[in-house]
Amino acid sequence: MQLKRVVITGLGALTPIGNNLQEYWNGLMNGVSGADIITRFDASLFKTRFACELKNFQIENFMERKDARRVDPFTQYALVVAAEALKDSGLELDKMNKNRIGVIWASGIGGLQTFEEEVTSFAQGNGVPRFNPFFIPKMIANMASGSISIKYGLRGLNYTTVSACASSNHAFIDAFNYIRLGKAEVIVSGGSEAAVTKAGMGGFSVMKAMSERNDDPKTASRPFDKDRDGFVLGEGAGSIIFEEYEHAKARGAKIYAELIGGGMSADAYHISAPHPEGIGVVSVMHNAMEDGNVKITDIDYINVHGTSTPIGDPQEVKAIQEVFGEHAFKLNISSTKSMTGHLLGAAGAIEAIATIMAIQHQTVPPTINHFEKDPIFDDRLNFTFNTPQKRKIDYAMSNGFGFGGHNSSVIFKRYSE
Repeated sequence: MQLKRVVITGLGALTPIGNNLQEYWNGLMNGVSGADIITRFDASLFKTRFACELKNFQIENFMERKDARRVDPFTQYALVVAAEALKDSGLELDKMNKNRIGVIWASGIGGLQTFEEEVTSFAQGNGVPRFNPFFIPKMIANMASGSISIKYGLRGLNYTTVSACASSNHAFIDAFNYIRLGKAEVIVSGGSEAAVTKAGMGGFSVMKAMSERNDDPKTASRPFDKDRDGFVLGEGAGSIIFEEYEHAKARGAKIYAELIGGGMSADAYHISAPHPEGIGVVSVMHNAMEDGNVKITDIDYINVHGTSTPIGDPQEVKAIQEVFGEHAFKLNISSTKSMTGHLLGAAGAIEAIATIMAIQHQTVPPTINHFEKDPIFDDRLNFTFNTPQKRKIDYAMSNGFGFGGHNSSVIFKRYSE
């Protein structure tokens, strides 16, 4: 059986540094930090009092207030970016066979704000179990994919991937496989997360996973810097329209790039810590390149997981050097989490978009907030510190790893007929 080609024909982004695709890309190119003191609730008693919140975002600009109240913010974000990506794709859905159009969405947590609000309200009440009838539909993680399907009448495959911070890449790999196997012609994919809540901040804080640089939040996300002290929590969503190549070509679609390979693996080591030797990360990058039939010397750029944690950053870099050998010094590496923070289950979505746009513009987004070299990293590695870099990018990789030892990697190729 000859596998079909899978191309990207639409993109949508809602991030802490831009509320649409172009704003997001401009934010990346200008090295904008999305981190600041939390405005949504009083975080003064938390060890970490800042996050990468969305800026100037009003859901009422995108949907009726009554409809917005029936879905959690993570689903609101998903609907916003799916709409942008579908418009960008130019697909005329009502003229298509909607049985051949699917939705595969990702979220690491789902409706955390809804869960927090409902349980808090119950606990503070008089003991009578009065819950909102939309409590469960708003909370469950699959509701974003279901809502996109319902809005557009898409009757193809429809489900959600949940694998912590590897969730979006897993969604993309599934979309890739279904299309290349001929099971669908178009899949709306992506990820969304809305975990900047009291429960989200409190939970990650007690794990000592987040930066506590409250005196300087804008520079708190410092991947690969000597003084990095943890990740910065972010929120938002990204959407990618995956389409079978011949279908896209026949309608004269704009094609951003081609998805050519995906890898998955497990650390099988710890519920939250990465394997110290990076064995799962080594295998996932090998798996992705094998799936895409590319050599290590083909890869030009890696958008790394790069969370700005003391343990995680060295582990990923060690794996990259083991996989790529001398070619590691010819790569560009960057962590766009230095600007957006860590969007958990949606991280892979906005980072894949950054990777695709890097190929489009032949420009590597920077790793900002680098102030002091960490001697554990080889001087010959190019982390694209602080400033974007123009270069030839034919093949680019995006990595995502999650609690539970979940590893994922996707490879995009510069489009050519």
